[in-house]
Amino acid sequence: MSMTGIKMTVVQYRESYLPDMLAGRLQVVFSPIPTIIEQIRAGKLQAVAVTSDARSPALQDVPTIAEFVPGYEAIVWNGMVAPKNTPVGIIDQLNSAINASLGDGRVKAQFGNVGSVPKSMTPLEFGKFVADDTTKWGKIIQAANIKVG
Repeated sequence: MSMTGIKMTVVQYRESYLPDMLAGRLQVVFSPIPTIIEQIRAGKLQAVAVTSDARSPALQDVPTIAEFVPGYEAIVWNGMVAPKNTPVGIIDQLNSAINASLGDGRVKAQFGNVGSVPKSMTPLEFGKFVADDTTKWGKIIQAANIKVG
């Protein structure tokens, strides 16, 4: 909203927003692709844009918001973590196994089918990614004066 001047009312849902979206009681939602891809494929929802900086392999004809609003990117990501004092050898072993599975063509295809793009990283790269994302969203939260409530 701050990048475009568009005014939207944010509605928080404790449960799924999907019934309200499918019933036409909501005009737009920002949702992870895997959550709604089946409804898009079935023609029940229309994908308008994706929030990543690149088009989704699962929705190649759908533009990114960044194509209209330069610099826009908002992604949902998942990562694997372990307790703080986990030995480095175990972390390296887990990281190696995870990255090997993410490199498997069948695994990539399964992720891609639901609109997810797996990315292999070292533990240090992932730590930097998390820190950078935390800084990015911390600035946005401060600028928007968002409070926990």
